[in-house]
Parts: sequence; C-alpha cells; structure tokens
Amino acid sequence: MVYFVLKFLHVIGATVLLGTGAGIAFFMVMAHVTGSAVKVAAVARIVVLADFLFTATAVVLQPVTGALLAQTAGYPLTEGWIVLSIALYLLTGAFWLPVVGMQMRMRKLAEAAATAGTALPAAYHRLFWTWFAFGFPAFAAVLGIFWLMIVRPDLPAFTLG
Repeated sequence: MVYFVLKFLHVIGATVLLGTGAGIAFFMVMAHVTGSAVKVAAVARIVVLADFLFTATAVVLQPVTGALLAQTAGYPLTEGWIVLSIALYLLTGAFWLPVVGMQMRMRKLAEAAATAGTALPAAYHRLFWTWFAFGFPAFAAVLGIFWLMIVRPDLPAFTLG
C-alpha cells in the first residue's frame, strides 16, 4: 500500500511539473505575442505565483517521493536509469531557477511599462528570449525523465570507484 501511495504522489508531482511548466510557457508566450505591457504584467503576476505555489512545491517533493519510492521498490539509487533521471532533474533545475528570476524581472518591467503607458522595453524583450530559450532544454530534460521512469532501461549502475 505504501508503494502505491508513493507512486501516486510521485506521478502527481511529475504531472504538476510538466503541466505547470507547459502551461506557464504557453500563457507567457501568448501574452508576449500581444505586445501589451498590461497583459504581460497581468499574466506574469499569475505565472510567478503559479511557479511558487505549484512548481516549487513539486520540485521539493519529487526527490523525496522518488527516493522513498525507489527504496520501497528495492531499487538502489545507483541504478543507471535513476542516476540519469537525477542528472536530468538537476539539469532541469539549473534552467528553471534562473527562469523564475527572469519571470520576476519581466513582470517588474511589464508593470512599469503598463503604469507608464509605454511599450515593453528592450530589456524585457531580451529577458523574454532568454527565458524562451531556457525552456527548451528544461522541457526536454523533463520529457527524458518521464521516459526513464516509464521504461526503466537497463543502464549500467553508477559507482564511485
């Protein structure tokens, strides 16, 4: 029973990560396409909130449920597919953490432009395109983790010696 509860929580967490990430990307791109500082500011406020409420929570819980799930199922954490999934998880985090900061800066720039009644500044556009580019490796890594969790390929175990 513990195994299935952990698996359920782990799958829900993975779904939240993938779904929230895809949703945030979609809504930010759709707001950006309008060119409206007011719309970008409004969407960016929601996006930042969603990242903190949903993504950050799942980011913290995924390694916990994953480690407990592996232990309960009898998989050593040195199993090749687990090590690779952890590496991809860290890669995702390396792209996600800066993205959160970028979203907060884009929100601030869009709010300032909306308040002033001006167009989105060049600094916003530079941040947007960097944010956009950071999404591709992070999203690909998450898809890779999903594949590893489903297939559990027979990869060599990781050892430090």
